[in-house]
Amino acid sequence: MSNKIIELFDIENPIIQGGMIWCANWQLVSAVSNAGGLGLLGSGSMYPAVLKEHIQKCKAATSKPFGVNVPLLYPNVEEHMQTIIEEKVPVVFTSAGNPKTWTKHLKAHGIKVVHVVSSVKFALKAQEAGVDAIVAEGFEAGGHNGREETTTLCLVPQVVDALDIPVIAAGGIADGRQMAAAFCLGAQGVQVGSRFVASAESSAHEAFKNSVIQAKEGMTMLKLKTVTPVRLLDNSFARTIHEAELRGASPEELKSILGRGRSKKGMFEGDLEEGELEIGQVSGMIDNILPAADIVNEMMKDFKRLYKF
Repeated sequence: MSNKIIELFDIENPIIQGGMIWCANWQLVSAVSNAGGLGLLGSGSMYPAVLKEHIQKCKAATSKPFGVNVPLLYPNVEEHMQTIIEEKVPVVFTSAGNPKTWTKHLKAHGIKVVHVVSSVKFALKAQEAGVDAIVAEGFEAGGHNGREETTTLCLVPQVVDALDIPVIAAGGIADGRQMAAAFCLGAQGVQVGSRFVASAESSAHEAFKNSVIQAKEGMTMLKLKTVTPVRLLDNSFARTIHEAELRGASPEELKSILGRGRSKKGMFEGDLEEGELEIGQVSGMIDNILPAADIVNEMMKDFKRLYKF
């Protein structure tokens, strides 16, 4: 089995684990890479020294390729990029910013660069910036999301048709059936976040993992669209935001309600009421916590049964 994504990253299975903040630690990343996928460290919740530690531990735990997801609006992005280059990380996924800022610099050091987008417009800009591949992430995805609210089913084929570089589908993908559907739309890989949150190796708090597997259909919502759109699991904090938005709260008031450290409180520390619980719509069909290797193997087994290369 081979395609452009498999060849680009030198992996066995075209499954990329999303670099989720507070969840994508070196244990999860190395487990996914050892299972033949591509693991990504979630640098958005790491100080520079912490990222360096996780990269070094990941290198010790796997001989397979892995990468780092870097939100370009992160305040310590320069230190992160310097660490990534010094540690010779082979792949970087960028998001939440202008890909022109770092793509050429990273590629000059032999690093593969992928950018996450939520529209054809930004996919074309990223291709123009010289990235090696695109993640087309639909509205179903957990965490920070695009403002366009375009679903994966609509977004992926439009991006595939518009670009000359390979496309990775993301948003609402947790099993082999959804992976096969993404490939039918023209994707050559999938990025999976929510399913790996509920993995044994994820650094998410056990209470958060359990809330994910207990989630039912309709229990997530896209909020904070006037600030930074984010998909949240229903809880007291999400309802407070919802009520504030209904009465027309300003972006400044919403930022005040959000405060600082809200996502850490929820996903990493396990405060299920006042924490920010970022997860995708697909959480409604996740009902167990599995080792990351089992997730990869089960996805590939069902995918190969449904989609023939």
